[in-house]
Amino acid sequence: MADLYRAAGVDIDAGNETVERIKPHVKRTLRKEVLGSIGSFGGGFLLPSDRYRNPVLVSGTDGVGTKLKLAFALERHDTIGIDAVAMCVNDILTTGAEPLFFLDYFATGKLHPQVAELVVKGIADGCVAAGAALIGGETAEMPGMYANGEYDIAGFAVGVAEREQMIDGQRVQPGDLVIGMSSSGPHSNGYSLIRKLIEDHGHSYDEPFGNEGQTLGEVLLTPTKIYVKPILALLPSDSIHAMAHITGGGLFENIPRVLPEGMSCVIELGSWPIPPIFKWLQTLQEMDEQTRYRTWNMGIGYVLLVAQDDAKRIVEALREQGESAFVIGRIESGEIGVSFVAHEDVR
Repeated sequence: MADLYRAAGVDIDAGNETVERIKPHVKRTLRKEVLGSIGSFGGGFLLPSDRYRNPVLVSGTDGVGTKLKLAFALERHDTIGIDAVAMCVNDILTTGAEPLFFLDYFATGKLHPQVAELVVKGIADGCVAAGAALIGGETAEMPGMYANGEYDIAGFAVGVAEREQMIDGQRVQPGDLVIGMSSSGPHSNGYSLIRKLIEDHGHSYDEPFGNEGQTLGEVLLTPTKIYVKPILALLPSDSIHAMAHITGGGLFENIPRVLPEGMSCVIELGSWPIPPIFKWLQTLQEMDEQTRYRTWNMGIGYVLLVAQDDAKRIVEALREQGESAFVIGRIESGEIGVSFVAHEDVR
């Protein structure tokens, strides 16, 4: 009967091999609060109630988008899992939540255990960077649902925050400063436009890019930066009034998500360095400011809105942890939204 199911496109033996391959990667993410083991029907996690008086669980889910197309084209599958973790943990981090555990969903038309292992390796790398345990997931083989050699991946993260210390943006006020933390590139957003520009202008992912000996494809596959550890090192801090993960919609649409009524954000263009990949993309086709800053993060992957008197200290603390951080704007009274002005030194 197994041969009959295999003939229909589902290989149970390949699934079992995949589980065995990923066990070592899962093991290195485990935290002391994890209950049970891989292969059970549900992952257990003991809530660290000794550290939280009034704990609130914060959850988030996301995928990687069409950045997957680059992984397929370049046959590089060992970092795309980092993106899946980053997109989830960076989101829940904006509330001040510490990521506790992560689950993944990996679906493909035909299961190749060696590819699945590389993807899960990346997921484990991301979990280690975020301090989260990989406590479960699903590997689905679905013949006819995906093109040959392709797959999809999504993730689910759960974190915890002290209720009284959660960050919700309600303390944002005029005079607060905006601190931007550098991105590692486009992260996991805007790749549909990136791929179209490259295709329309006849470029190849294999062509050299920059002075680091990398190809264009390698630069574009750079994983999404995970901001968990440097941010948690700053918390709890009354000086942080709001945080935003700069994903799809860029600075234009993500900062307003954490602004209370009557607050407006002014971003100073030129107050941070634009990574070369974004400058190069702009040479391919003329784009207006709104298109660029709504499609891509333009070099800023995470934003903190902080009390003016504390901005310098926070920037220095982030830089001491190896992060590139800049004061990139300010909060003013006005209608919720983001506007851009020429750079003024507000530090």
